[in-house]
Parts: sequence; C-alpha cells; structure tokens
Amino acid sequence: MPTPLTHDDPVALGPYRLIARLGSGGMGTVYVARSAGGRTVALKTMHAAIATDPAARTRFRLEVDAARVIGEQFGARVMDADPLAETPWLATEYVLGPPLDEAVEAGGPLSEQSVRALGAALCSALGQLHRSDVVHRDLKPSNILLTAYGPKVIDFGIARAIGDDRLTRAGAAVGTPAFMSPEQATGQEHDAAGDVFALAGVLVYASTGRGPFGHGQTADLLYRVRYAEADLSGVPPTLVPVLAQCLAKEQAVRPTMAQLARQLHDGKGEFAEHLPPELLADIGRRATDVWRLVPQRLPAPTAGPEAAAGTTEVGRRPSRRGFLALGGALAVAAAAGGGAWWWRERTPARDRGGTTPKGSAHKTQNIEPMWTYTFGTVLQADLGAVVPRAVGGMIVVPTGGGTQGVNPTSGVRKWDSYFEENSWQTLVADGRLYRLSIGEETDDGIGPAVTLQTVNPDNGKTIKNLARFAGTNDELPTHQLLCVTNRVAYVVVGKGKYDGGGTFSAGETSALEAADIETGRILWSKPLPVRFELSTSLHFLAANAVGSRLVTLQEVKDETVHVVVRNASTGAVLWERPYGIDDPDILRSGITADSDHVYLGGSRLWALRLSDGAVVWKTSTAHAYGPPVLRSGILYAVGDGAGLTAVDARSGKVLWTERGGEVGEASTAWPPVLGDRYAYYKNGTLLRAISLANHSTALTYQTSGKQFYVDSYAKLVLGVDSQNLTAYPLR
Repeated sequence: MPTPLTHDDPVALGPYRLIARLGSGGMGTVYVARSAGGRTVALKTMHAAIATDPAARTRFRLEVDAARVIGEQFGARVMDADPLAETPWLATEYVLGPPLDEAVEAGGPLSEQSVRALGAALCSALGQLHRSDVVHRDLKPSNILLTAYGPKVIDFGIARAIGDDRLTRAGAAVGTPAFMSPEQATGQEHDAAGDVFALAGVLVYASTGRGPFGHGQTADLLYRVRYAEADLSGVPPTLVPVLAQCLAKEQAVRPTMAQLARQLHDGKGEFAEHLPPELLADIGRRATDVWRLVPQRLPAPTAGPEAAAGTTEVGRRPSRRGFLALGGALAVAAAAGGGAWWWRERTPARDRGGTTPKGSAHKTQNIEPMWTYTFGTVLQADLGAVVPRAVGGMIVVPTGGGTQGVNPTSGVRKWDSYFEENSWQTLVADGRLYRLSIGEETDDGIGPAVTLQTVNPDNGKTIKNLARFAGTNDELPTHQLLCVTNRVAYVVVGKGKYDGGGTFSAGETSALEAADIETGRILWSKPLPVRFELSTSLHFLAANAVGSRLVTLQEVKDETVHVVVRNASTGAVLWERPYGIDDPDILRSGITADSDHVYLGGSRLWALRLSDGAVVWKTSTAHAYGPPVLRSGILYAVGDGAGLTAVDARSGKVLWTERGGEVGEASTAWPPVLGDRYAYYKNGTLLRAISLANHSTALTYQTSGKQFYVDSYAKLVLGVDSQNLTAYPLR
C-alpha cells in the first residue's frame, strides 16, 4: 500500500505534485502523483547518487523508450518524462489492477480458460515490442498487471534492442532466474525467442502457482533453467504440449508470439469474461481506493539513530511489488486484423470526440502532443511505415489493412475505408488524392488490372478512374505510385500470379510505366529487374519529376541503391550512379532536388548535377547526415554529432549548426520538418524545435514517432510509429 512521503521527498517533479510513496529500491523511488488538472500518475525517479552514473542514465532513458514503444494500447501511456533532468523521472498513466503473482497468491491458480486468454493477450503485447526490435528480458508474474481490459506488461528497466549488448557485460546473466531463458541464464543473446520462453514460465505459474523450475538459490535455479526439464505437473493437459514447446532449450524449436497466440485462444469474448469474479472485484476495489489518497508527509526525524532509521510501521517502505499493484502500467489491445479480441482496437477517448490533452501554454520542454491517434492495425515495417496524406482538411492514413480519415484538429477518426492500399500506393499532388486500387484476395491469386483513381478525402470514396494498366494483377503488393505531375502519373505495376508468400511472388514481373491521367493512355513502359521471392525491398524508395526528368532512388537489389535519372517523356535512362548508404529505408522520405541539382545525405552531404550526375560538391566526412530538405537555396539536414545543420545549396558551405543543445542522440534517420520559425527533428526521445533565428533549441515535445511529416494546411508536424499518429504544432 502507499505510504506517506518523508521529509527527504521532493514536493513536486515537473508538473506533478507528489501524493505518496509506492516503493523504493536500489535504483530509485516510485510515487503516486497528480497533475494540476487532477490526473493521477505513477512517477518513477532515480536516486541522486545513481543519477551521476552515465550508464544508469542511459538505462533510464532506454526504459522510457521501451515504455513508449509498447504504446498506450499495450502498455502504460507515458504521460511525461525528463531523463535529462538533475533527478531523472518518468510519469505513466496510473493503471488499476493487481500483479499476476498477487492475484494468484490471493485467489489461487487461474482456470485454463483464464490462462489461455491471458497468454494470447500477452503474445499481442510482447509481439508489439518484438516488431519494434525490442525484447523485454524480465517477464515475470510481478511485471504483469491484470485489468478488466487485458494484462499490462510493465518494468522495462532491462529491456533493450535486439542485438544491442552495450549495457550488458559479456557472460553476465541479467533478469529474474526463475523465469530466465537458458540463453539468458548463460549471459548469451536473449532475443524474441527468449521472451517466448519466459512467457511460458509465466503461464505455468498462472496455472499452478509456481514457476516451471521451482524455487531455491540463484545458482540452483540457473542450473535447472539450463539443463533440467520444466515441471509441468498441474498444468491443464491440453496446455502441456503447447507450453513444453515454448520451454524447449533450443531457441529454434520455440514458436513465435503469433503462432503461440493462435494455439492459445480463438479470440472470442471480452477479456473480463475470462477472469474469475474475485479478481474482477479486486480490480473494482482498487479503482475506488486510488481516489482516497491525499498528500501526507512524515515530520523530519529528531536526532538519534532510531529516528534516522525510520523504523516505525507507518514509515515502512513497501516493496516494489506494492508499486506494481497500484502504479503505472500498460494496456493491452491490439495489433493486426483477424477480428480476434486480443488484436482488437480499443476505442480511445479521441474516437468518441475527445482529444489527448495539450501541455500547458507556458510549457517549453517535454510538451505533450496535441493529440495521438492509434491505428486499428499495427503496421508492418518491412516495406515502409505509413505515410499520412494531408489533403483537403483531412489526414488520410493508408495502413494496408484499411484506410482511415482523421480530423487534423481533434485527431478523431472521421471515416474508414476497406480499400487495402498501402502508403506506397497513395499520394497527394496539387491538392488531389490519388491511389492505386487494390482488390480483394481471390482463390486463384489473379485479380483484376490495377487502376489509378482519384479519391475524395472527405469520405475515402473513389471520384474517378483515371487509367487502367492492362494485364496487371492488383493482388500483388508490390505496385507503387511514384509521383504525379499535372498530366502524367509514374507507376510501378506487376504481372503474374500472387502466391501469398513473401513480398514478391514466383514468376512476378514488374515494369515502370507512365500514364496520361487525362486520357488514360499508357505513354511508355520499361521493364524492371526480376526480384526473387525472398526479396523484401520494393523497386523504388522515392521518385520526383523535375522538369523533363524523372529522378528516382532505385533499389536495384536488396540493400543496393542507385540514383537513376530518366527522360520523363520516354523512360530512357539518362544517367545512373551507385548511392552507398547504410540504411536505405531512410530514403523513403523523398528526393530533394531543384532545376540543377539532386541533393543527398549519407557519410556526407553532396550535390549531383541533374543533367549528367557529376558531383558538384561534397561536405567533409566529419559528420554523417540524414536526408536533407531544401528551402530558399539552403539545405537543412541533421548531422550525426552536429544536430541541425544549414548548408548553402550552391556551394556546399556550412552556414551554421545547432548550438547549445545535446546532439549526441540526434537522429539522422529522417529529414527535419521546416516551419516558418522552427525546424523539427528527433533527438533521443524528444522532438526538438530549433529556432531558425538563433539556431538553438526553443521547444521539445514528447514523441514515440520515428518519421515526421508536415500538414501545411493544418499547420501540424505529424509523427508516425508502427502504432500511432501524433500531432504537434508547426510554427
């Protein structure tokens, strides 16, 4: 239970007033806190002595990042955070529900029905982490909160990116021994399969009240995890083979989270229907108790060791479990389609006409987004994330599993469309919304021909069919709408049977074609290299029609990019040159060019002559740069270790670099977004607004976004990750 504050506790952190202590451990203290508007949060801090350790600060920042990655559907919404403060802190929504271990201790093991529902929902939550290349590494009953809407995974203190061992000593076992994977127990790489192993251990506990490898000293537990068979006695017989496969010592034998979810549950019914009445009653009681908390503070201790020790019962600090029982956590709902309840989208307040609250008008740091819109589908990143299309007072969001229209003022969804086009099959040009029609899947894998259409952004309905590409198959996912001028559309279309396998199908052929959007006539067609079925890259990363030339960034094969410039009237290649870049995906942001030059980022900024591809200038190799953007003869790009940088587009001379800010975490994975007063880019966990007048940080915003786009009409910066669309003011 919460306990009163002590004389050592601060009165407030950030905009939150502290109400009570929830727990204190080796790393820091967790409080119940409230905002001026009355919102109750769980606020986690670091001890002052630990905050001086750079590695500890990095862990804290990564914990904030992981909490944002799992998102408000799968986890506790991060309300606010300042990992750079003198006392770093993290505020999350206050979630009501007991930890799984307390629920089992109080009411006994769960029924098979409850365990199956719990497991399937946890597969959804962990699957979201894994799709973002993050593993939890410390999944255990006390890190899972149970609510009426689904389980919530918490505590990302040792979560990290898959393959990133910078904060783990070689050979060191990090985690909780009773629920570690064998590879984790030996200090080896713990990947997504390790989380599957840990999840199975959690489900054994939920079924029996004990872990699969018993209790005991750490060394004994680690030995049993590595070499002993899991004890599945007491597990319902139909669950035994499912969990036994998950607990296999060999990682390759274990199922994926998606496979495990299908084995556990069919997704019918609401999650609460699968919980015992006693547990639902406990959840309801906690919802009442939280509002009874009022600020209390113990007096300063008098002289003497007994007083200083604070040993009275009222001052006893609860265990971290006490915090988990009442504090900050994560909501489960959905990922991708299928209609199953553990994948279903929960309707947030904004979809009922509300919006996520703004930060206070005077706040300049860690400002909340204006609103956050959660997609009905968790987006896959293999072919590129969603690109919001701002047009006609609407933000159109094509997800590949349906398209949605979002009000830019409120973040409220206005309409849904069952058209299944992806972002690379839609675009906006000259105030019109275009798409390539994608039909429903057929039994024989051969659909009708691809059609180019204009779309009404107010409702997602087709206005007019502009061109039909005869002989193509609209079931193939690799068609691309590259760019549209006032008369011509440039499109990649495919032929062949869709085999339902990977990105490309066996025998599929593709062509780059130009179509007259007034007459529908195909002006020219150029064959493209054949891709193997295992290829995961589309033919083009970006394209732009500049005068009489079509400028493209073409992935001629996986991870190999060429700048290819064609005659826009005939399709003939005018020149082509390799573009060596470590991460081709960042080039999806578009092509920056003017009538004379093409401008590129990479190991340096450079300009190519548009007429023949000759190098006009290059910056030094002191910094690597992300893709640039151009305005009034000045290029703006984010430099690794430099932050926002302005360069003269004609000469390549660096005009200025960002000053006075932390630039060690400046993201070069996307170009900056330009407003009239500020340029916006991601730095660490924040979206920074850099003044174009004095070149220093003016504002910072909380963000989980990975790519950022501009809505010039609504004056918004739009951030996108695999689950959410967030809005920030464009100034």
